[in-house]
Amino acid sequence: MQRYIVKRLLQGTLILFLVSIIVFLLGRQIGDPVALLLPEYSTEEDRIRLTEQLGLDKSLPEQYAIFIWNALQGDLGNSIRGAREPALDLVLERVPASLMLASIAVFISLLIGIPLGVLAAVKRGSLLDTTARVLALLGQATPVFLLAIMGMYIFSVQLGWFPTSGYGRPEQFVLPVLTMSCFMVAAFLRLTRASMLEVVDSEYIKLARIKGLSERNVIWKHALRNSLIPVLTFMGTIFGRMISGAVIVETIFAWPGIGRLAYDAVMQRNYPVLQAVVLFIATSFLVINLLVDILYAFIDPRIRYSQ
Repeated sequence: MQRYIVKRLLQGTLILFLVSIIVFLLGRQIGDPVALLLPEYSTEEDRIRLTEQLGLDKSLPEQYAIFIWNALQGDLGNSIRGAREPALDLVLERVPASLMLASIAVFISLLIGIPLGVLAAVKRGSLLDTTARVLALLGQATPVFLLAIMGMYIFSVQLGWFPTSGYGRPEQFVLPVLTMSCFMVAAFLRLTRASMLEVVDSEYIKLARIKGLSERNVIWKHALRNSLIPVLTFMGTIFGRMISGAVIVETIFAWPGIGRLAYDAVMQRNYPVLQAVVLFIATSFLVINLLVDILYAFIDPRIRYSQ
């Protein structure tokens, strides 16, 4: 087990190193920070002085070495907009909002999607199965921005039940959570159904029935457990995406999360903040995928022994 975890950690470190190179190079391509920071009537001496202060007069390898050294110490530079706060502080300020939104959306999606997927697989070909598949198809096919706008128009503008934006009160969570959950419920439903269909006809499930186990135990204990590996894969990926922030949802509902911060950073060409956001997203994905891999090993011991 330890060897399995160490191997995943080394792979994650290599990926993070490659991501840091890409982020560093892309950050140098989205605009000249000196031109953004200097006032309109600055002199050439001002430009040279600021270039030296930012370290942009050095070669790219030297700049990258400084960038990595500072990043390892938690310094990802300062925002070039507003009060010029540390970029990492701006990202960490937005994490709770994105984490809360993602956690609620994923929890609701699991609570609805997995049971529906199991029931659709068990009652294959029935009206319940057909209805579940149609709903899943609609949930995955409908664009997120359209769901958000329709939900805002119906429940906020027409009915006045929920606010169109804001953060903090329970009613302000409803529309963003429902918008994010629609796609995930559909995805979990389809994935669980497909995985269960492979398992329910397997030999060990037939043996469990022959032994006299109740149908409830066979389905919800034995079959479901062995169907969870692909579901866990998707859950890890989607949760990482939700934590990093659904840019569309957070922008439409003015949600103060990481996705909204990334959107603002791109629009303002605020490359230190954009670098911090991307590195945080990459790290989140790697950590979550590592946790998912460890869960794999507990659910199916064959995975850790085969590595």
